[in-house]
Amino acid sequence: MKSHLLLCFFVFVITFTTKTLSTSPQSSSSSSSSSSSSSSSSSSSSSSTPTQIYEQYLSQQKKPDNDTIYKVSKQLCWGCMAESIEFLFRHNLVRATKWELPLMWDFQLEQYARWWASQRKSDCKVEHSFPEDGFKLGENIYWGSGSDWTPTDAVKAWADEEKYYTYLTNSCVSGQMCGHYTQIVWKSTRRIGCARVVCDDGDVFMTCNYDPVGNYVGERPY
Repeated sequence: MKSHLLLCFFVFVITFTTKTLSTSPQSSSSSSSSSSSSSSSSSSSSSSTPTQIYEQYLSQQKKPDNDTIYKVSKQLCWGCMAESIEFLFRHNLVRATKWELPLMWDFQLEQYARWWASQRKSDCKVEHSFPEDGFKLGENIYWGSGSDWTPTDAVKAWADEEKYYTYLTNSCVSGQMCGHYTQIVWKSTRRIGCARVVCDDGDVFMTCNYDPVGNYVGERPY
């Protein structure tokens, strides 16, 4: 039964808190912290690369519809399990709202995320995989009480931080986190790998790693 979650975010440099690193866990009782118009263009899209498909939409000042985003995400996660596709699809849905190109799945990042998730299986501790100044990857982590939490839940919780981000000042609302969200939509991030594990106590731990890392001081995410 879903009753409690906590999430956390870590990058090599983070825009909104310090000039080095930030590791800020947060908890709460609920959540913390269009298709082508002609047959010819549709035929063209089917033979295009995922990036070209997105560029066709952007050139027409259109955002890709959900079905297109899902198909592109599957192409960018070839051979993936359904869980991995869900992680990627949900990230790319969020990125599309800001006209950002889709992320692609990286199996090395996935392997790293799975390694760290396996380390947390015994305790489900909300802890990052590397110490401060220790690694140049973005990392979002998530914990949920009970075994029902899904990749969709994790990405939604991170993306919900959009309401705490002010583009004009490029900052989070005072007392709130928004770094999970800005890493998802970061303009230069291209690859992602994630993992989910049900811990020995029955709770869920999820982690996603991003490359190149986002949230650089003084830069806007999009």
